[in-house]
Amino acid sequence: MTLETLPKTQPTSLVAVPGQVALANTKLTGRTILTLIGVAVLLRIGQDIFVPLALSLLLTFTLAPIVSFLRKRSIPKIAAVILAVVSAVVAIAMISFVVATQVANLADNIPTYQRNIVAKVQAFSEAGSGNSMLEHLSNVVERVGAELQTRAVESQDSSPAGATSREPMPVEIVTRTNPVETLGNFILPLVSPFATAGLVIVLVIFMLLEREDLRDRFIRLVGLGDLHRTTAALQDAGKRVGKYLLMQLVVNALYAFPITIGLWVLGIPNAILWGLLTLVLRFVPYIGPVIGMILPLFLALAISPGWSLVAWVAALFIVTELISNNVIEPWLYGSHTGLSPLAIIISAIFWSWLWGPLGLVLSTPLTVCLVVLGRHVPQFSFLDVLLGNEPVLQPQEKLYQRLLAGDPNEATDNAEDFLEEEYLIDYYENVGLPALVLGEIDRQRGVMSESQIDLVASSTMMLIENLTEIAGGEADEEEDVPEEGSSVSLLGVEEELPDGKGRSILCVGGRGAMDDAAAAMLSQVLKVQGASVATASHTALPGRNFNTLLANGIDTVVVTFLNGNSKSHARQIVRRLKRSRSALRVGIVMPMADGQRNRQIEPDEIDADFVALTLTQAVRNALSSSSSVMVRNVTRKLARPRTRLPLEV
Repeated sequence: MTLETLPKTQPTSLVAVPGQVALANTKLTGRTILTLIGVAVLLRIGQDIFVPLALSLLLTFTLAPIVSFLRKRSIPKIAAVILAVVSAVVAIAMISFVVATQVANLADNIPTYQRNIVAKVQAFSEAGSGNSMLEHLSNVVERVGAELQTRAVESQDSSPAGATSREPMPVEIVTRTNPVETLGNFILPLVSPFATAGLVIVLVIFMLLEREDLRDRFIRLVGLGDLHRTTAALQDAGKRVGKYLLMQLVVNALYAFPITIGLWVLGIPNAILWGLLTLVLRFVPYIGPVIGMILPLFLALAISPGWSLVAWVAALFIVTELISNNVIEPWLYGSHTGLSPLAIIISAIFWSWLWGPLGLVLSTPLTVCLVVLGRHVPQFSFLDVLLGNEPVLQPQEKLYQRLLAGDPNEATDNAEDFLEEEYLIDYYENVGLPALVLGEIDRQRGVMSESQIDLVASSTMMLIENLTEIAGGEADEEEDVPEEGSSVSLLGVEEELPDGKGRSILCVGGRGAMDDAAAAMLSQVLKVQGASVATASHTALPGRNFNTLLANGIDTVVVTFLNGNSKSHARQIVRRLKRSRSALRVGIVMPMADGQRNRQIEPDEIDADFVALTLTQAVRNALSSSSSVMVRNVTRKLARPRTRLPLEV
């Protein structure tokens, strides 16, 4: 069950995070819920009206590509429409006739299958002696079989002699009906389905003939103020639903043909019936193919004294299903319906409750139309969130949510999926740091407690620890680079990163626990580049003993700040570090989230050697061989010189 992936509209950022999806229009208000309930009730009550309309609309989508194909072959519009509709009606009529014939034949043969069914149930009972459920099932089947045989014998042995018995005879009072009533009782039940079918055919013909006019009227009715969005929605719905229905019909036919041939070869009665049934039922997602397989399996169980035929029938369906799902469907249109699996099942339940078996068949295309509506109309974007299969959270949002929930294990699983095609620096730059920025934004808004901040920081540290093995693998790849290309990094960045061998770097957080986590991310990437890296907590910065902090020949210190308003704090840290060792290089990492209007801090404003906004810039500057920037003396402008009092003698 596939369809080309529905295009996503560009999300609107609500907070300063790259790619964050706006959720303002996805909230289900009480008014919206009441409206949805009212629409469902209306569809339920007016199903006699809406079912033909929905069926006509979907058949129009199906036949529209055929009509367009005929029009390109210079066939007049009316002739193309009539030819397409007549061909569809003839095909449906032929299939219906074959199904009716096969069903009648199956009904005549059902009594002959009774003996094998009873024998298999008895075999189950003997194999599972002591199992109360199997014994109960065997007794039920035996009683039913005995009752059927008793009634058959009584009907055969009945004779006029039995009429002399003194047992009371039931008296049946028959009311004579006139021929008109008899004819009405026979014809009226047939009028409704044929009338509905005729109405659908007429609607399809006029919808195909007036397709362009209906499109313009719809645009004039709902989308004159935004022609671009309305046109995109109409083209998306018409093209994709029409292609879905037509291609699904082709896939189902390619699926049903080998099923029919296989069942005929295996000797299953009414193989054509089961093939046509699987063709129709495959329009119902997930449960349709299962139902189509159960009936032939039950028939194989009934006609065969052994179990080999049942196994062969099951193998036929399983192999055909695997080939269809993995070869035929990707070959024809190889994408998705745009619906999540759970949404497909729920929609099947909803539409079958609403309109019965026909609603079950139409559930997927109708729900696809709702998803298209949700992706193009902001007022209905909640439909895309509820029913669509696209991720509703960006990777950085999902990571932050997992960190906030204290679940580094799932965060690690998601990171490993990301790192299958990307490098560690890509993950930390595009997912890890933005997730911590989200946490910093919440901290500044005052919605995070200290315990939540510590939980996010500790979960991030656990995530980084879990990725140590991947970092080691990337470091080994870096060492395997040929000598002449040793400056080329294997990381997924556009520019080359310098080699870190011989460099000793200290990464430290600026003001909080989440800054420490960001510094740990940077240190792991620097280790991949071959540098000798140490880390320290932000609590070590206020201390006076910097010699211990800068031991082991540290030549560069990188301080990370997630808070973009930390200019003064960063300046004081840089000056204190440089005054403790004049040749020390000190850099600041201050990632600026998308949408923030903070002015970028220049290095000379805080006497730093560099100020990096991204992880890539931080790595490149930290591994640079440039010399240290000297701290400028603070100039003081005094209004008047201060004089000293003379000493008293």
